[in-house]
Amino acid sequence: MEAIIEAIILGIVQGLTEFLPVSSSGHLEFGKFLLGDESLPQESLLMTVVLHFATAMATLVVFRKDIIQIIQGFYKEKGKGENSNFVLLILISMVPATLVGLFFEKEIEGFFNQNIILVCSMLLITGFLLLFTYTAKKQDGEIGKFLAFIIGISQAIAILPGISRSGATISTALYLGINKEKAARFSFLMVVPLIFGKMSKDVLDNKITFESSQSLPLLLGGLAAFITGYFAC
Repeated sequence: MEAIIEAIILGIVQGLTEFLPVSSSGHLEFGKFLLGDESLPQESLLMTVVLHFATAMATLVVFRKDIIQIIQGFYKEKGKGENSNFVLLILISMVPATLVGLFFEKEIEGFFNQNIILVCSMLLITGFLLLFTYTAKKQDGEIGKFLAFIIGISQAIAILPGISRSGATISTALYLGINKEKAARFSFLMVVPLIFGKMSKDVLDNKITFESSQSLPLLLGGLAAFITGYFAC
């Protein structure tokens, strides 16, 4: 029962912080530390991934019209057009984080062991990133292939707990002169395929099973993250 209550609390924390540039993963590590969570790093990372998956689902619901338009446009344009270009940019932005996730999975798991000093340090970096956006030049540019890759590098760095993914990617886009609304929309949508990919990999690797003792806490924590994430978004 205690594990279920902790999972729901962490789900609420994830839902409330995912769409703010404050690092939801960093706040989850704080939450685990304060709740006395003694999970192994691999289990701790799994909880973080599942909660991020839940808020990714909330993103799909909130941006459903945009996503449907992009998918329909992609097929109608047959690879040539604005929607097709947006899909390509999303795919390009995924490359850095995908490579980091595939080749440094064990190292990444080690970051999710309630290392509060690391989290605090990364939160300070996030704060400076946000502060420096006030010095960014005029934001009226468009996202191109090279800029999508650069934003993708920021997303890869934001795997570190305490580096806000939305904060890092949106700040980078603003530094590069991208329009604020386009930067935010791109930032929210670019993470969805990555989260789904990570979840699929964990299922195939049998890290998520219905027999697991974590199943119910993961399910209820994910539900709490989805509900709060939907309203927060």
